[in-house]
Amino acid sequence: MADTTSHKRRGGGRAGAAARRGSAVIDQMPWDPPINIDRPTEPLDPAGIEAIHDGAMRILEEIGVEFFNEEAIGILREAGCTIEGDNVRMGRDFVMEMVAKAPSQFSITPRNPDRKIEIGGKNMVFGNVSSPPNYWDMEIGTKVPGNREMCRNLLKLTQYFNCIHFAGGYPVEPVDIHASVRHLDVLYDKLTLTDKAMHAYSLGKERVEDVMEMVRIAGGLSHEEFEATPRMYTNINSTSPLKHDHPMIDGCLRLARRGQAIVVTPFTLAGAMAPVTMAGAVAQSLAEALCAIALFQYVRPGIPCVIGTFTSNVDMKSGAPAFGTPEYMRSTQMTGQMARFYGLPMRSSGVCAANVPDGQSVWETSNSLWAAVQSGTNMVYHAAGWLEGGLIASPEKFIMDCEILQQIQRYMNPELTATGPDEIALDAIRSVGNDGHFFGIQHTQDRYTTAFYQPFLSDWKNYEGWDVAGGIWTAERAHHMFKEIVSSFEPPALDDGIRDELADFVARRKAEGGAPTDF
Repeated sequence: MADTTSHKRRGGGRAGAAARRGSAVIDQMPWDPPINIDRPTEPLDPAGIEAIHDGAMRILEEIGVEFFNEEAIGILREAGCTIEGDNVRMGRDFVMEMVAKAPSQFSITPRNPDRKIEIGGKNMVFGNVSSPPNYWDMEIGTKVPGNREMCRNLLKLTQYFNCIHFAGGYPVEPVDIHASVRHLDVLYDKLTLTDKAMHAYSLGKERVEDVMEMVRIAGGLSHEEFEATPRMYTNINSTSPLKHDHPMIDGCLRLARRGQAIVVTPFTLAGAMAPVTMAGAVAQSLAEALCAIALFQYVRPGIPCVIGTFTSNVDMKSGAPAFGTPEYMRSTQMTGQMARFYGLPMRSSGVCAANVPDGQSVWETSNSLWAAVQSGTNMVYHAAGWLEGGLIASPEKFIMDCEILQQIQRYMNPELTATGPDEIALDAIRSVGNDGHFFGIQHTQDRYTTAFYQPFLSDWKNYEGWDVAGGIWTAERAHHMFKEIVSSFEPPALDDGIRDELADFVARRKAEGGAPTDF
């Protein structure tokens, strides 16, 4: 029977002023998810779009995708697809009819409605690093397995930085918590340390159902309220090439039936799990994503779905994944064109292959993030904190990446391209004339505090000034900020009754054994 009770938050569900502004450790920009005002980069001409679309459709029609999920096979058989064992082939008319049912834009409303995010259109939102098994910071000085304290500290950064708009998967895997109950402890931490949009791993029915229930409780929602609009989301990866596994499809079907958002992101590394050519890799990626989206739309027409891209290349000398490469950037831009062709919101990532927060990590991540901007990406995964191709999470890298994200946010500010009389500034130019400077005139004095981007991490002193101040390199400055932020962190407001209900739910599910595992 549906629960029709609903908690009321103290303080109107708003985070405190310190949590919104980020306290006094740094002077950061306010919460303001950017609107991408640039025209997207479109490397494909109309013939190229049609060629990649036709390639994706022929993969689905002639080769097929394996679904290792009996329920999905039954649904797709009912829908008229051709089934041979686990292999599913579907016609392009069916695919396009189903995909057309997905909304081009939707919102996700977390427990704090002030943190609602819009997905689609020209909206861009950034999420934290998700799922690395290992951790690195300057104090430890080496790669180590993640634990709950590390995970909690990265969640504090997720909440602290206004340029991070959603809390993705575990920012580092806390391997000190048994896998059967890990989701319960981490989601309790996420829901109490952050008030941003939540994610559920589609790894078995227990984990998905538990997370949905915890998000519902944290929001003070009835079952009907929870299901009326997206309150959370999941992200799944296909098993490239051309496979979807059981738990991820199962999790998506469960979320779809309860009205929650789904991101489908094939992990197609060109030269390994996809053709070595970018067009072939993108076509395969689209085929793997579209067939799953078609399934979810058949089950619940209009369910919010995002098409994701994780198409990059491998190092052909070693087989290691490479990120932030020219190929990664082009494939992201190409997928952006195709996402608009299908009328779907798009997800990409801020990724790198570097092992520590050094120069390589910055240029590769910057390439990835600007490819997201150029492609018209709506949802940017792993936007802060990612190292070693997703095997390491780092707080220093997290803070360094947030400097880039703030710069992107500032870059999108329409004030920078305003062309009114005050911006053309003829009177100011006339007052200075052919001599003098603009430092002291009133036009400058009225605007100097907000005229330009002010970094919180970059050091703009000259060498002598930097040297006298201690000669501190970027990653070390980020490390000091990390320690200050964590030590002074204030969790967002949460009703005591809701906190207790979450704790009781976690205790009960632990007593019941949590989720089954194979160890």
